[in-house]
Amino acid sequence: MKKILSLLFVLYLLVSTGYSQNKDWVRPKALGVSFFLNDFITPDRIRTSSLSTVISNKNFARMRQMSPGLALNYFQGVTNHVDINVNLGGSFVQYPMPNKTFSNESFLLEFSATANLKMMTEKYWVSPYIIAGVGAHRYRNYYGAFMPLGLGLKVNFWDEAHFFVTSTYRVPVTTETANYHLQHAIGIAGALKKKTPKVIPPADRDKDGVLDNVDLCPDDPGPAAFQGCPDRDGDGIIDKSDKCPDVPGLARYEGCPIPDRDKDGINDEEDKCPDVPGLARYQGCPIPDSDKDGINDEEDKCPTVPGVARYQGCPIPDTDGDGTNDEEDRCVTIPGPKENFGCPIIPEEIKKRVDIAAKNILFVTGSAKLQSKSFKGLNDVVKILQDNPGMSLQIDGHTDWVGTEEYNQKLSDDRAASVRAYMISKGIDESRITSAGHGETMPVATNNTAAGRQQNRRVEMKLSYYQ
Repeated sequence: MKKILSLLFVLYLLVSTGYSQNKDWVRPKALGVSFFLNDFITPDRIRTSSLSTVISNKNFARMRQMSPGLALNYFQGVTNHVDINVNLGGSFVQYPMPNKTFSNESFLLEFSATANLKMMTEKYWVSPYIIAGVGAHRYRNYYGAFMPLGLGLKVNFWDEAHFFVTSTYRVPVTTETANYHLQHAIGIAGALKKKTPKVIPPADRDKDGVLDNVDLCPDDPGPAAFQGCPDRDGDGIIDKSDKCPDVPGLARYEGCPIPDRDKDGINDEEDKCPDVPGLARYQGCPIPDSDKDGINDEEDKCPTVPGVARYQGCPIPDTDGDGTNDEEDRCVTIPGPKENFGCPIIPEEIKKRVDIAAKNILFVTGSAKLQSKSFKGLNDVVKILQDNPGMSLQIDGHTDWVGTEEYNQKLSDDRAASVRAYMISKGIDESRITSAGHGETMPVATNNTAAGRQQNRRVEMKLSYYQ
């Protein structure tokens, strides 16, 4: 162990002094062999005491206490600073598996895949690296998993071969079938394919076939017709004289295309509206908008009358011709004044007839059954609805506070519904009549007196236009 540590220290000093080979490339695929020692004793001593105690007492396992083995190693460079290492090794050990005791040695097969994170690139003779990865093993028909973590040192004696030393701490993942141990390895690997260095002809830096001594653009490839200068857009104007080297253009515009200020695809020389985007069929001008409503004539179904887009350029319709457009008209098919939202104003005389009928609605006490005294007024309301087919009727039932809220709510619902049912029975379409009960929630007088409670027990009816 001391010799290995001394070797690592000396090699590190060589790196720090800056000795290097003249190369800088990703390590090619390589195959190698290594000799290793498995150490189960030192990790156990560290775990039962501490690392500082083991170091101070120099209580490391001796080499004769470790289990030797051999391994195959496959290396693949990923970047200048990262290599992948796949390792398959075997050794005969008495594996200290947790909760199991074995009396003799048996074959331990280990497989691991790690990333070697190099601190220096391949151009250096010596390259230390950090090791991290995953692994698995088989021992006596038991399978386990572990994570190898550690350090390594690579010595690049030749481009096609390297020497390596590693020391990894194998942390168990499957704690029932794997145990902590150290593995120290030394090995050599050779490239599977010899690296072919790139040769750059010195006389033609940009490799365009025009020698540097006659090339006006020695670092930019170009044809001989332009003395080695490029013309990327192929407009006959070399790039260094072309203000638009990637877009074909004309000499009178210094290699740029004819301008198109409004970006409508029609150049300014052919565009009658060069500052406003337009179409070719209008010689570069926008589609006309004769009525100035913001909708062009090609999409405007009323091109001479201002309108809105949702009606394809036509004005908002006014179906009943009352001067209130359909979007603001609550009675689209019945003419009415604008101040009443396009609906006819219900005459006061009709409102009074409805109010009188409502005040004369009577029910059998505690029920929703109409008394016959109610029919005269209700028949008058039916007549009003028959004479005005555009009208609708809202019926609202109310009670006093005598009884529970639930009882009063149901009673008011039933009474309003009873009035509605009567009118439907007289031929009024049910879609024109709605009813609702409000229980005791909307009193018009005090509930503390008999007279007030009588006023609160009521049915209200309100006419409107139902469109």
